[in-house]
Amino acid sequence: MLFADYQRYQYARSPLIEVICQLRFPTILSINTAEPADFQEAIRQDFPRYAARKEQGPPKLVGAGGPNPKVEPQSPITNHSFVSADGFWKINLTKDFIALSTLRYTRWEDFALRLDKPLAQFIQVYQPAFFQRLGLRYVNAISKKRLGLTDLLWDDLIRSPYLGILGEPDVDETKVGRSSVDTEIALDGGVRMKVHAGPGLINGGKQDPEPKFILDGDFSHSGELSAEKLPAALEELHRYAVRFFHGAILPELHEAMGPAPMAE
Repeated sequence: MLFADYQRYQYARSPLIEVICQLRFPTILSINTAEPADFQEAIRQDFPRYAARKEQGPPKLVGAGGPNPKVEPQSPITNHSFVSADGFWKINLTKDFIALSTLRYTRWEDFALRLDKPLAQFIQVYQPAFFQRLGLRYVNAISKKRLGLTDLLWDDLIRSPYLGILGEPDVDETKVGRSSVDTEIALDGGVRMKVHAGPGLINGGKQDPEPKFILDGDFSHSGELSAEKLPAALEELHRYAVRFFHGAILPELHEAMGPAPMAE
């Protein structure tokens, strides 16, 4: 079952570690060459901490198919970041995209509200012609220890399509060094889904050596999207994300996370 029925829950022990919404637009060179002072002033109350770093993009192949193709380095990209006072919310702005990410997601309405003002200010200041890609990504790290499920196997908690070799009855999961499932699929309405699933360590296990089950779903729209179409497109991606997560977990895991149904 790829997608479950649309049913929202507030989990007392949610496995979400990060949620990211990214909007890509046709390149605006002024973002790379001048400090975004007007944009910062508009959002500074909610995102008071500012930093910028230069990022080197991948080299570009020029003249492909011709007699003298060559690889040329690209100019560095300036990534402007604006962070909330508590450090849990961040806006990233480059010449090609704006993104909102959080390490403390509670519910969709709160996230959408946090996105609304910075996005409106970005549109007012920079007036992008349209948006080329809209992405919404939910990264879950499921901990057996935190949920009191250390006596269970992953195939007691996660549905078999996301387990790979771990779903085989004669495989001892404690002896598996690495196993992951990576899938990309086109969905209805022009939506694409990219999934990574499998055991892994958070930040290389430097602070926490317990392997978590990573369930990472990235949903996106591509094409020319006007600002007016963004709310409905975002809501559609959110609905896919909710249905995907509930379609990937088994009842034992659902109950262990402490679900409380959410009214629409």
